[in-house]
Amino acid sequence: MDIIQIVALGIITAVLSTILKENKPEFAIKLSITAGLIIFVSLLGKFNQILEVLKGYAIKANIDILYFSTILKVIGIAYITEFGAQVCRDAGEGSIASKIEFAGKVLIMAIAVPIYAALFDIILKIMP
Repeated sequence: MDIIQIVALGIITAVLSTILKENKPEFAIKLSITAGLIIFVSLLGKFNQILEVLKGYAIKANIDILYFSTILKVIGIAYITEFGAQVCRDAGEGSIASKIEFAGKVLIMAIAVPIYAALFDIILKIMP
């Protein structure tokens, strides 16, 4: 999907959702979630292309695969967390969205431990 198709899908979904909210609010949220999923899934191929390019540069730069994969996981968690939180907000569940965001932050902190450890090792080596 190119950006014109994505924007068109978004606008059409927004208009239909607004119309449906008055009579069938349960269908409006299903429509919004479905459109969001279609957009998200349509972009997965682009994510793979980006990852391949980044992986090539990481190999050329001799970046440790542990650090590279950790950074990619952090980015993935951030995108998925944001998507899930926005779906919940669209459904009127701001409280659940906040919990999803909190969980994403905790998972990012936990998964980044190898990077923290490497930074602390460097700092300790520099300190007299």
